[in-house]
Amino acid sequence: MEITSLVISHKKADIRDIEKAWHGDCCEIISRVLSNPNIDECALLFTCNRVEVYVVGKDTVNFLYEFAKEMGVPKRILDIYVGRDCLNHILRVASGLESMIVGEDQILGQVKYFYNICKKCGGIGEILDLVFRKAIHVGTKVRRLTRINKGSVSIASTGVELLDREVGLNGKKVLLIGAGEMGSAVARHLSGKVDLYIANRTFERGLNLAKEVGAKAVRFDEIEKYIDLCDIIITATSATHPIITRDMAKPGKVFLDIALPRNVDEDVCKVEGVRLYTIDDLRRLSEENLRKRLKEIEKAEKIIDEELKLLEESLKALRAKRAIRAMYKRAEAVKREEIIEAFNKLKAKYNIDDSAIQILESFANSLIKKFLSYPTLKLKELAKSNSNLNILPIIESMFVDGGDGFVSDSENEEVKAREIKKTCERG
Repeated sequence: MEITSLVISHKKADIRDIEKAWHGDCCEIISRVLSNPNIDECALLFTCNRVEVYVVGKDTVNFLYEFAKEMGVPKRILDIYVGRDCLNHILRVASGLESMIVGEDQILGQVKYFYNICKKCGGIGEILDLVFRKAIHVGTKVRRLTRINKGSVSIASTGVELLDREVGLNGKKVLLIGAGEMGSAVARHLSGKVDLYIANRTFERGLNLAKEVGAKAVRFDEIEKYIDLCDIIITATSATHPIITRDMAKPGKVFLDIALPRNVDEDVCKVEGVRLYTIDDLRRLSEENLRKRLKEIEKAEKIIDEELKLLEESLKALRAKRAIRAMYKRAEAVKREEIIEAFNKLKAKYNIDDSAIQILESFANSLIKKFLSYPTLKLKELAKSNSNLNILPIIESMFVDGGDGFVSDSENEEVKAREIKKTCERG
């Protein structure tokens, strides 16, 4: 039994590759994966920057390569992680170390979301449940104990951070010109923080964004009126020439131009009391924030290393438990067969009644307990040691006979005795 992951991410693939790699809904994909007799568990993770498939079973590497082939994913854009590398990867993903923007918070929520979805779809069993819960715990811990997620690094979030740092946003009136991708991102970061007005050449598009973020949409030809009204003006249009000229600027106004090419004429700076910030200012702040985050990576990796060791120990204990359960399950199956056979022989020769079943049951239980106590102890010791644990899956497989699952820990001896009695009566 091994854990393996197939990873398609921004490191090797572009957005179109990632979109093409996802076929169907989560439950449908999990069902398809689990239809393979070698695969026992499956979990998925899908974001704009990654598609990842985690499986537990046998011959998992070959399975995932074949699965990728079926999904039309070329080998050049995928990575396969096995065992410890797989565990380390999911801990790094949840901690934000594998994100395009190092330390970003959104990925942790996405890991939680897909963990819950995959569990509902029946893909997550004992092993992946342990692994994903640990990943969520580690991602939370890294963000609590480091500054890996502090400081904006995207243009939109950095622009808002710069304005808040330089002039303060509380109580300000802001005019945002442009409702495209960049403008929309800025609007979402400003939502709830300022009195926001949105102007766009296509009024309907500006209106839709304004409704989304709780702002007011204004006509593009009313820009000058709202420049006078607002404290801060942000430009993010695709215009190829300045839409804000020196004549439109008024003393005391603050301009943030995040468009390429520029939307604000550089002569605006010549107006007394006007401040103009451009992408160059944002780039410097973004690089400063990124450097700060990169310094935190070492701290985050130390936490991950420590937690990875704990996860491996937990998995060792789980694998030992699975082997022990398989051993006792097999013993239970043999015990029942032998009690039934012994009872029938004794009944035929000595005409004993059903009360003998309880005696035979008690004897067999005592024998199994004493006989398996030493192997149980050694398996638990093996799980705690650093020995090669490849023997655990082998031991587990030795006792699995294709039955209907492990014996429940809650199944008591009285219930077992009644079942044996019913079988004897039918025989």
